[in-house]
Amino acid sequence: MTSAVRAPAVAGRFYPGRADELLRDVRQYTSQIEVRAGTGRISAIGCVAPHAGYIYSGGVAGAVYSRLEIPEHCVILCPNHTGKGGPLAIMASTTWQTPLGEVAADADLGGRLLRRFPALQEDSAAHRGEHAIEVQLPFLQVRQPQLKIVPIVIGTSDFEVLHGLGEALADVIAVREGKVLIVASSDMNHYESDAVTRVKDRKAIERVLAMDARGLWEVVMNEDISMCGFGPAIVMLTAAKILGATSATLVKYATSGEVSGDYELVVGYAGIMVG
Repeated sequence: MTSAVRAPAVAGRFYPGRADELLRDVRQYTSQIEVRAGTGRISAIGCVAPHAGYIYSGGVAGAVYSRLEIPEHCVILCPNHTGKGGPLAIMASTTWQTPLGEVAADADLGGRLLRRFPALQEDSAAHRGEHAIEVQLPFLQVRQPQLKIVPIVIGTSDFEVLHGLGEALADVIAVREGKVLIVASSDMNHYESDAVTRVKDRKAIERVLAMDARGLWEVVMNEDISMCGFGPAIVMLTAAKILGATSATLVKYATSGEVSGDYELVVGYAGIMVG
């Protein structure tokens, strides 16, 4: 049976719609941070990468992806910005299109996860207009032409559910041969001043760097931090720790004010790798 195809929703808006322009931009963003001679790229278990328009967050995303080995199999978790679809929505067998070509589904891993965690639902509605997975794909495609993905949109803030999904994800990855990278697609604090955003973001980033999933949930809730992808980050951290991750590193941080010049209302962006 031929899988469905998910067409680009934000090509030409969040990133260039022409393949040549997109490839040029991705290469530019990923070359801005050179891997130090002799160190090589890092084989991480998970990462946090931003998902705004490339002009704002492409430098941070590129910094993360230029440091990582990108395996053929990636699970990409993102928040639900559209409000459509179910609270835990997967597309287990759908091919994704970008201007750079098609990205196949990792149907085996997606199917295993559906069976392991029944709260997860096959649901295209949550994915159709959602940008936060789509903007990660060109970076991953350029670095890994054989890419296959498991895309999951998360629309719940229930810690126990998020923790349970992380445990399930670790279980299905642990029995698979080959490496799997877990990408948590998230921007940081939204639409406050640069000064306030940096203070709030530091509190959330500290919990991620400590690989403290519960602590991240608590600080986001208690400090009114509008980190849209804290749910995906909690899932990623939970799974990564079970899979043996021992450290997390902040690769790059920036705010939109550095590009726009508007420091009164900014969005924060953090690039973090976990391994």
